[in-house]
Amino acid sequence: MAIKILSVDDEQDLEVLLTHYFRRKIRKGEYEFSFAHNGLEALNLMVEHPDFDIILSDINMPEMDGLTLLSKINERRNPAQKCIMVSAYGDMKNIRTAMNRGAFDFATKPIDMEDLAQTIEKAIEEINYAKQSQCEHQQLESIQSDLTLAGEIQKAILPCTFPPFPEIKNLDIYASMTPAKEIGGDFYDFFRLGNDRIGFVIADVSGKGVPASLFMAVSCTLIRSVAQTAESSCKCLTEVNRLLCRANVNTMFVTVFYGILNYRTGAIDCTSAGHNPPYILHTDGEVECVKAPANFVAGGFEDIEYKNYLTQIEPGESIVLYTDGVTEAFNDKKELFGEQRLENSLLELYYEDARTIVEEVHSDLKEFTGDTPQSDDITMLVVKRIKEE
Repeated sequence: MAIKILSVDDEQDLEVLLTHYFRRKIRKGEYEFSFAHNGLEALNLMVEHPDFDIILSDINMPEMDGLTLLSKINERRNPAQKCIMVSAYGDMKNIRTAMNRGAFDFATKPIDMEDLAQTIEKAIEEINYAKQSQCEHQQLESIQSDLTLAGEIQKAILPCTFPPFPEIKNLDIYASMTPAKEIGGDFYDFFRLGNDRIGFVIADVSGKGVPASLFMAVSCTLIRSVAQTAESSCKCLTEVNRLLCRANVNTMFVTVFYGILNYRTGAIDCTSAGHNPPYILHTDGEVECVKAPANFVAGGFEDIEYKNYLTQIEPGESIVLYTDGVTEAFNDKKELFGEQRLENSLLELYYEDARTIVEEVHSDLKEFTGDTPQSDDITMLVVKRIKEE
């Protein structure tokens, strides 16, 4: 692309001098000159052709002088457009004024063409740098826009209507996912399985950013799909792991806790694929850690047979699931929130509804971390059986 130079001068001889001196660069398509004879004419040309790279302007001109033109150009706030001012050697006051108003450089009359050529080359270096920066900024804005949209799509994947099953009167469910960045790798889900059962899931994908979000979407979709026909939670995760391993091109993995609750009896069939153990909040205030078999993460090795675990929640009791973004959140002293602080929070919440349990833990977490930036996604899911009156 040719560097476009607009020469603004009321002396006709300068046009001849410039086109003659730079004739080789003009023939090669490196420079492209346009000419105006005062500031007003130059502004009109700049409206028609806003892509001038260099404005080579005299200071003393009729109708609109060079200093006024420079002020008008500065209003455009284009860092990739440079102004080189020209004036008589003795006119240093105006030259100084021009430099203070943002001119890139200056030349004095009679013009030393070799010196002007070097000044133009120096301006071109600055222009190319500014254009590159503008291009990179636009690319970053585009990436940011895509990430924001991806975050909105990701949130749309997760169920966000509560209560999710209003027809089931003895069941209370609430969940939230707060990503550390625009998009996250955590997810939760819950869905009907026949007449008396629901499936509920919480998971944490390895890594960050777009790859993690894509793997999250695939994992979430597979679990929901396979769960519809799987006989048990362990059969479901065994098949999901097999499918993930076959489609896993980035050697990613996901930790998962999947439970199947019979909401009439309170029986839970659950399987953990390397995930944090959940807690059961009993009606007497006891907080029980669910010690499911320590299976390997999903997406790692294809030939794993997962083992399940059977537990129970009675009316009034809750099961609390979370990702390591909760326990591994740290404060300004680099202390982890940890399991013990989480258990202490839950001790006071056994009688609360599912939403309050999630929100109160978040509140305790925020009080602990203070102004320390969130370093990982924070996700919680609570399923509670309601006492029927």
